[in-house]
Amino acid sequence: MIKKFTASACKFTLVVVFALLTFSTNAQSISTEPAAISAGESLFNANCKACHRVHQKLVGPALAGVHDRAPSIDWIKAFVKNSSKVIASGDEYANKLYNEYNKTQMTAFSSFKDEDIMNILAYVKAETDKPATPTPTPGVEPAGGATAATGASLPSEYLNVILIGMIVILILLLVVLGFLVSALKRFLDDKQLSEEDKEVVSSTITVGSITRSSGFIFVVVFLVAGLGFKAVINNLFSIGVQIGYAPKQPIAFSHKIHAGQLEIDCKYCHVGVTKGKSATIPTVNICMNCHNQVKSGATTGEGEIAKIVKAWETKKPIEWIRIHNLPDLAYFNHSQHVSVGGVECQTCHGPIETMDVVRQHSLLTMGWCIDCHRKTDVNSKGNAYYDNLVELHSQSKKTPMKVEDIGGLECSKCHY
Repeated sequence: MIKKFTASACKFTLVVVFALLTFSTNAQSISTEPAAISAGESLFNANCKACHRVHQKLVGPALAGVHDRAPSIDWIKAFVKNSSKVIASGDEYANKLYNEYNKTQMTAFSSFKDEDIMNILAYVKAETDKPATPTPTPGVEPAGGATAATGASLPSEYLNVILIGMIVILILLLVVLGFLVSALKRFLDDKQLSEEDKEVVSSTITVGSITRSSGFIFVVVFLVAGLGFKAVINNLFSIGVQIGYAPKQPIAFSHKIHAGQLEIDCKYCHVGVTKGKSATIPTVNICMNCHNQVKSGATTGEGEIAKIVKAWETKKPIEWIRIHNLPDLAYFNHSQHVSVGGVECQTCHGPIETMDVVRQHSLLTMGWCIDCHRKTDVNSKGNAYYDNLVELHSQSKKTPMKVEDIGGLECSKCHY
């Protein structure tokens, strides 16, 4: 009886242990849901892509199959949240990675939740199952590269059209007057005129008589005044407009290499873009997250990377020259446009991923902003804040709700 009870107890214990192990394994299983993969892709691009690729070794190891290589999912979570703590604990696998990659410590993502890390793993696993894509060849122009922005402004185009139209009208009037004079002269030739009138009708037209005529003087004065007015208006509209401005920077940083070829997300370097008014200029520490390992030319003290390393060692900030300037009277908030509005960086800054030297792509004038607010649909999807506004708008209009419909053209929105 006791043996039977003992055997039954052992079987029950094994079943419970097996069930617990199965539950634990399932709890740690990597999701294949599209929503999790999509969320993981966003997190990966914003936080991991600067140093990692899925199929390609970069600053850090390629992440394809990391869920199989690492000791456990819990180990991955601990390492992502605080790699230095895991390394300091004497963990064999962590120290192997640390030494293999020139003792470069991964940035601690202590703000990540377990769910965030699992979503990243879901994305990495989904990409692991796909064939590796070819890496871009340095020096090759990306397909569909945008051309340089021109400096012509909308007011100037209107003035050109108006001026050309007025000149054409004047020429037509002169032609019509010429025909009228010719017809009138033939008509008067058939009439009985006095000698004095005949002298007037038969008088020849010379260059001198034309230039001294009041009509010619009026035309000349009109053209000179029109051209002068156009020049004044063009200069007034160009005040504060720096389209095409591309100053020489203290370090020749190439967005074409970093954002284009290496596909580093803008938000990784410009950390303030999702949470503040300013996008912020990257600190030297952010640069050194990668250039702790990528040090081409730094050892000889030559090249652009050497300048970054020197700034880091001397603790002197790099004095970047600001390119995009707005007047003090104008308020612009990056987070409001990027996080809430979902506006892409290229919308205002142009094809930044193709620029070796960054230039101001857009006008950044009041009219340019207003035009955008009139044309842009409000991104209300998944944001309950807009539910009542969308309902009220749909009752009065059939068109999508634009930014101007929610106060986007109010003076106080931008001028405070």
